Amino acid sequence: MKKILVVAVLLFGYCAGVSAQVFERTLANGLKVIVKEDRRAPVVVQQIWYKAGSMDERTGVTGIAHVLEHLMFKGTAKVPMGEFSKRIAAAGGRENAFTSYDYTAYFQQLHKSKLPLAMQLEADRMRNLKLSAVEFGKEIKVVMEERRWRTDDEAHSLLQEKMMAAIFQEHPYQHPVIGWMNDLEALGVGDAQAWYDRWYAPNNATLVIAGDVQASEVFALAQKYYGGIAKRAMPVRRDFTEPKQVGIKRLVVKAPAELPHVVMSFRAPTIKNPAQDWKPYALEILAGVLDGNESARLNKHLVREQQVASGTGVGYDSVSRGPALFMLEATPSEGKTVIDVEIALRKEIAQLVKEGVSEEELQRVKAQVTAGEVYKRDSVFYQAMQIGQMESIGLGHQAIPVMLERLQAVTAEQVRQVAEEFLQDDYLTVATLDPQPLSDKPKRAPQGGAHAH
Repeated sequence: MKKILVVAVLLFGYCAGVSAQVFERTLANGLKVIVKEDRRAPVVVQQIWYKAGSMDERTGVTGIAHVLEHLMFKGTAKVPMGEFSKRIAAAGGRENAFTSYDYTAYFQQLHKSKLPLAMQLEADRMRNLKLSAVEFGKEIKVVMEERRWRTDDEAHSLLQEKMMAAIFQEHPYQHPVIGWMNDLEALGVGDAQAWYDRWYAPNNATLVIAGDVQASEVFALAQKYYGGIAKRAMPVRRDFTEPKQVGIKRLVVKAPAELPHVVMSFRAPTIKNPAQDWKPYALEILAGVLDGNESARLNKHLVREQQVASGTGVGYDSVSRGPALFMLEATPSEGKTVIDVEIALRKEIAQLVKEGVSEEELQRVKAQVTAGEVYKRDSVFYQAMQIGQMESIGLGHQAIPVMLERLQAVTAEQVRQVAEEFLQDDYLTVATLDPQPLSDKPKRAPQGGAHAH
């Protein structure tokens, strides 16, 4: 046990050291530029993060953030349609984009000598995108097909979508990132143009550059390529306060699937003050105690010992712009039902609240969390991702080492306390998948959605 603790301390020291080589500057037009120097390989990553995701959409135009992500590859006056990706590929790089509830990001990874090219291309489409009704019409069909493939014809994704719509009464997390099909059918090129004009501006973006670079040179390049883009007035964002849940919610989703499935989602807090909060960190450790590896509680008790479930999982994300969920899920074993699984999950919660967690469990999870951070930081791309995400949700990249420190400080009693406080029926929604006969038709991937995430 002592050996694991020593490893955790060493790894944590390494993590804290890695975070120190981050440089930041904000251009006159409001674009925040963050540079993470890492000279282990002659590679550079450029990521541009816009603080605009599906949670910023209005009812009736859901999906528009993701649709515009697709359209960003359609070209400008200087860069014809399809040329963006071709030029990055010709330079030996790779690129893509993704949309989430909280933000939209675009990235390229390529040889360090090609950073000016990547900056020139990305800066160009920040303000000079050309949108046409014809191209919009083609791309909206791609997105609809993506929705059918990834959600409508995918039982677990459909369960997740219906569950989110049931959990949130007011918060826009109730809408799927890809949008409701009815909204997608009604969207027009004007909606995409309005979204682009509203949110795509330097003062609503963070540029993250990580890799074999010199910060001063990156700042000069950023000024050259992005500095001339004018800032724009940002709309006032509405701060949604989700009403208090007043009792357990239950829903059943019927969809073609081989096996039933159950998800128990509890409303939970997120990190607002990285240095002062403790409950989100304790919930992170709790997630690891229940489901971190083979020896974690749910796998050990429900799958191996009781054989009530064939698979289990726990999900919790302590960092987001909106409210969080602490989710337990499981697939019943043959001959068992979702009710059997729910009872077993409830017993695990009750036992943890009553008896707490052992010091051995606590140290295992802390070592696991810290080691995971170090392994992730072997990747220049992930380092940039972590910085971009923290900036886009408003916590700032300076919180990264603070959060690791706070995770290490969590006590066994704090883990027990958050289980008792948050894993209770007044915060709970239970979503059950009722499997229906599977179709004989082979499942077909959508065509043309290279930039769909």
